[in-house]
Amino acid sequence: MSDSFASARPLEQTVFDEWPANVRALFDGSALRDKAGFTASLLSVDANGHVRTSLLSVGELYAPDSRTLCVALWPQARATRAIAQSGRAALSFVWDAAFYQVQLRVAPLPGVDGDDSGLVYLLGSIDTAEAQSVRYARLTSGIMFELQGEESAVLERWERQVERLKRAAAASSR
Repeated sequence: MSDSFASARPLEQTVFDEWPANVRALFDGSALRDKAGFTASLLSVDANGHVRTSLLSVGELYAPDSRTLCVALWPQARATRAIAQSGRAALSFVWDAAFYQVQLRVAPLPGVDGDDSGLVYLLGSIDTAEAQSVRYARLTSGIMFELQGEESAVLERWERQVERLKRAAAASSR
């Protein structure tokens, strides 16, 4: 392989076990309206070996500290059942021109008070994680969405969900 070919494909890979500052800011539970459209893919493997995916917004994710991630999922989602069986999941997303994949150890998050949403709340801790980018191409988005019709109601629901995640995360760290 020629040197010019090798330099044309320089993969930049960063391994981490704590959220980088830019990602922690993404999952800090603030300015949800400004972050609407962001989508992360939560992957898990069920007992039959099938990969299950839940697409999540910033209204379903909250990082209370540098090593954890709280997640709100619908109980009927196949990924929810798969995570309950295995205690593991991977979160994949594109942010700030990089592709992230975070391997999580996941457990139920106790202490969610006043919740009538029916959601299941989980606490994930980073097992291993990496970010990848290349110099010759800038990732501009991953899976994105646009709120339609009920934007205010969705944003209000997200605010309530993230507040519950924050309270539960605070209670679990005591």
